[in-house]
Amino acid sequence: MVSIGNATEPVTTSNALARGRLRASLVPDLLVESRRIANNVIAGWHGRRKRGIGENFWQFRPYVEGEPVSRIDWRRSARDDHTYIKDQEWEATHTVWLWADLSASMLFKSGTASVSKESRALVLVLALAELLSRSGERIGWPGLTDPFTGRNGAERLAAILAHAERQTARPEFGPIKRYSDVVFVSDFLDPVEETRAWLDPLTERGVRAHLIEIADPAEESFPYSGRTEFRDPETAQKLTAGRAETLADDYRNLYLARRTALADWCKRLGWSYTVNRTDALASEALVRVHQQMGEDAGPGSIAGASGVFG
Repeated sequence: MVSIGNATEPVTTSNALARGRLRASLVPDLLVESRRIANNVIAGWHGRRKRGIGENFWQFRPYVEGEPVSRIDWRRSARDDHTYIKDQEWEATHTVWLWADLSASMLFKSGTASVSKESRALVLVLALAELLSRSGERIGWPGLTDPFTGRNGAERLAAILAHAERQTARPEFGPIKRYSDVVFVSDFLDPVEETRAWLDPLTERGVRAHLIEIADPAEESFPYSGRTEFRDPETAQKLTAGRAETLADDYRNLYLARRTALADWCKRLGWSYTVNRTDALASEALVRVHQQMGEDAGPGSIAGASGVFG
């Protein structure tokens, strides 16, 4: 029997309670893993760098007509025939909202994966919380906690998650304000139209979203053959295939078409879309999303942490 797929129907109360208790018991280990990953990345961490108000030098760049003359660095300009502006690094505290999909489909783990999709999603969120809080950013989880600052941000968020009641499949957007960054970590297996519909309100708020798709390798390759029973982990609905291998080509085409459609949509909005397989390193996605968050708002890009995009 294979549990694969996604749905919007709720699981039973007893199952949800059991899953919540299991997640709470795993959070301490996930926090340790997230810190290990963050420490591996931290050597290259220089804040979410962009020009703005601050005291630290960032770069020299050519002067553009219309900019204040007072910003010209005359000493640097005297070295050649060009006029240069001295940019400082932006140091104002920024708000980053973090959210991971905790629906039942995220529990899926095939034999070729090292962790479940839910475990990988929580590790990435906690690792981002560790990096962002160390750099002084404000982090929050929609519906769980307002944005806060502190170098122990990952630990605080982990404690909140461990004691939180079961979360709905989708976050509330009410507290998310203009100019924030929002990181969504999910398998994004719902129909593209549904995913776009619930994210559409953010497109009018001036926020920048970063979608991280967590994929089990079996979900991409569809390695099943012979008589196979597929069960929806959220509705318990079943589909029995007499010869599963005959579905493989159509399945793969639909699976990748969904991903491409979402990634193209994010690109048009100036958002980022990153894919991280559970048989790949979590740090790959962490680095790529950090790079996307550090860039000035503009045309989006698609980062393929598993090699699918990029």
